[in-house]
Amino acid sequence: MPFIPHTEADIRAMLATIGVSSIEELFDEIPATLRTRELTGIPEALNEMQISRLMHVRAQQDGTPLNFVGAGAYEHHVPAAIWEIVTRGEFYSAYTPYQAEASQGTLQLLYEYQTMMTRLTGMDVANASLYDGASALAEAALMAVRANRRSTSARILVPASVHPIYREVAATITGGQNLTLEVLAYDRQRGTFSPQSLDSFTGEDITAVVVQQPNFFGLFEEVDAITDWAHANGALVIAVVNPLSLAILKPPGEWGTKGVDIVVGEGQPLGVPLSSGGPYFGFMATRKEHVRQMPGRIVGRTVDLDGKPGFTLTLQAREQHIRRSKATSNICTNQGLLVAAATIYLSLLGSRGLERVAAACQRQTSTLVRALTRIPGVELVFDGPRFHEAVLRLDRPVAPLLSALAERGIVGGYDLARHYPELGHALLVCATETRTDEDIELYASTLAQLLGR
Repeated sequence: MPFIPHTEADIRAMLATIGVSSIEELFDEIPATLRTRELTGIPEALNEMQISRLMHVRAQQDGTPLNFVGAGAYEHHVPAAIWEIVTRGEFYSAYTPYQAEASQGTLQLLYEYQTMMTRLTGMDVANASLYDGASALAEAALMAVRANRRSTSARILVPASVHPIYREVAATITGGQNLTLEVLAYDRQRGTFSPQSLDSFTGEDITAVVVQQPNFFGLFEEVDAITDWAHANGALVIAVVNPLSLAILKPPGEWGTKGVDIVVGEGQPLGVPLSSGGPYFGFMATRKEHVRQMPGRIVGRTVDLDGKPGFTLTLQAREQHIRRSKATSNICTNQGLLVAAATIYLSLLGSRGLERVAAACQRQTSTLVRALTRIPGVELVFDGPRFHEAVLRLDRPVAPLLSALAERGIVGGYDLARHYPELGHALLVCATETRTDEDIELYASTLAQLLGR
């Protein structure tokens, strides 16, 4: 901490009050054989100047490569104004609104964020964020079990075209709570999930069906048919979406006849820069009838005794988050700083700005696919409309090529060998609005050289 207010006299007074003579006595339950007296593996302390130089050197090791990997984490342009505002003390130090009456600025920002997310998703209500998109899917699965009272099976159908890391995280979080995530095969010719595959489950007790749009391969699922089948068979629908894509795609609230029940996704594309694996934030929205089963904080707008507008946590007490098994979630902290960045990002760009960014991403990915598939030995695996991602097949293993590209300052994509070995030497590539035509030509020429073309 930058400032610790307790003086030595304060510490002595507190120790005397609880009846111990030193802080060490507070740890006397730990056996002496397990306690370490010296940290021999820790190097000598550095001063401020030395540690600053060390961290700059380490940061420079990352370099500034050309990035053509997406797979759920996207390099978008982040206007300078966003983090100039977010890093002001009013936002930077505002962690979470424990005392709502003293946190009006934070609460208003969260309220505006929730409003924007409901407009993007076409849903009735959104929460004030979760940890990330993967854990948000797990929370949605748990929420579906609570919300769908007609179902007792706790069975969640998940197409294999849903992000594989999301599926792994969801299985890890829900596995100990008696949920069953049944992974369904996708059509290997089209790269999407066939709604007809659900016919074999007709009449069975299914709690929820998950559908990602666009899916992990960047392709568009038949969301209307999947949504209607689920509802006709008593199941809820959980949509996993990229928020930026909703600037040009039909929102989940309008899928099928009734729309989906729960929407989740990763908010990183909304003003959060890539930074060595994080941070991220998850979002969740739902229909009004399910709102009391939704985890996380919800901010509402009200008036005080004088009739003045104000904001407050609503529908659930703060204490519900510490109710152990009775809480809607045991992961209750929202990623407030990143939500603030997303709110400012959405405010600055507006609906037209978001649409322009999404269209630019669509255009540059198409340009990338054309450039790379001109190289002999590189082919497009799945045809059809797409957003962000595309799957390419090479004539040799992908991993060595990605390493060689990295040595030349290019992050060439995501190797699908681990999660989708059936696709062969497959590579997932992506180009956002930050990639120029020159960047794409450099990638194509470099890859052609490495392939010996």
